[in-house]
Amino acid sequence: MKTLYFECAMGAAGDMLMGALYELCREKEQFLKDMNALLPGVTLEAESVRRQGIAGTHMRVRIRGKEEEHAGHDHKGLHPHNHHDHTHRSLADIHAVIDSFPLPETVKESAKGTYSLIAQAESAAHGVEVGEVHFHEVGALDAVIDVTGVCYLMNLLAPEAVWASPVAVGSGAVQTAHGLLTVPAPATAQLLAGVPVTVGSIAAELCTPTGAALLRRFAGSFGPMPDGVIHGCGYGCGSKDFPRANCLRAFLLDTAERADGPNDAVTELKANIDDMTGEALGFAMEHLLSAGALDVSYMPVHMKKNRPGVVLICLCRPADADRLAAEILRHTSSFGVRRTDCPRYAMEVSLEPVETADGSLLRKTGRGYGFTKSKPEYDSLAAAAEARGITLEEVKRGLELKKKSI
Repeated sequence: MKTLYFECAMGAAGDMLMGALYELCREKEQFLKDMNALLPGVTLEAESVRRQGIAGTHMRVRIRGKEEEHAGHDHKGLHPHNHHDHTHRSLADIHAVIDSFPLPETVKESAKGTYSLIAQAESAAHGVEVGEVHFHEVGALDAVIDVTGVCYLMNLLAPEAVWASPVAVGSGAVQTAHGLLTVPAPATAQLLAGVPVTVGSIAAELCTPTGAALLRRFAGSFGPMPDGVIHGCGYGCGSKDFPRANCLRAFLLDTAERADGPNDAVTELKANIDDMTGEALGFAMEHLLSAGALDVSYMPVHMKKNRPGVVLICLCRPADADRLAAEILRHTSSFGVRRTDCPRYAMEVSLEPVETADGSLLRKTGRGYGFTKSKPEYDSLAAAAEARGITLEEVKRGLELKKKSI
């Protein structure tokens, strides 16, 4: 199994994650070309650096030729307030910027999902609505490149499983738009709820909100590096020098696939609901999915006093369970959430492009437990049908004809 492992012994920040993934990426030139075409006046450069004698890559973002100075690693203009002028952008503004990028939809959805996690954490930490969280214009553009770059590289590398070590957060205090805050900053602490962390000996902010959100978005498990064969190691360097090399390492490994037995773990959260409208249930579902749930579904049931109702079923990573349970309580009428930790039998899943008369489509393929199966990926089928003005079935038939001709 193609596995990506982040070693976060010196914390995590957007530029460090991007630098480590960049060193593992084979399409370096194309990546930089695509990233430098996203925003006018914003450039991204991969700079070779050394930290305590260790060679690595620092990803340098410049806005109109200048690199923004930050008080911490990357508190890039993020702060909640109750006014909005031309120098600030809302979460919706950031999502609109990301939507305008000529990048794959999966990359844009990952970037927007990461920003939603950051905004939700800032909202909870500072007691304001998500809509009141705004981003300083220059800092927002800087962080947008960090987040989008990491999401794009994850798409290019396409790991089948992602792990991370316990995350070093550091200690002391960091200067932010809110003043001097204790490390880990409130939003970072919110994002790392349920994640194993270490303090370490460095008196500085080591893990930032952006780094924590990206780990939360992509890492399915936290713990020691799994057994396997290492095929690559990338070093992403932070901008500061510390007594210890300020680097995040990313390993690409082949990990052994188990021929039988569970090979994954998920948590199932359930709540019985009999007094919400369909629209309210739909809103809760969309919110949970954007907050990092793996899947959300409703099962119709008859409850006490013969009232019709539904069981909300939310699947998530174990590290996300506490946070998502709180979101269920917040966005539904339920007063309680049940939790079941489930071993899972999971196939290795990959998305593979297939050329057809209707253009390039994606086929989802699952491998493991002694067999392989595949099916067309819905979003690419729907896009092809809309573009050609034909039905989904006609696109599927074209894909089947292509499969038979191979």
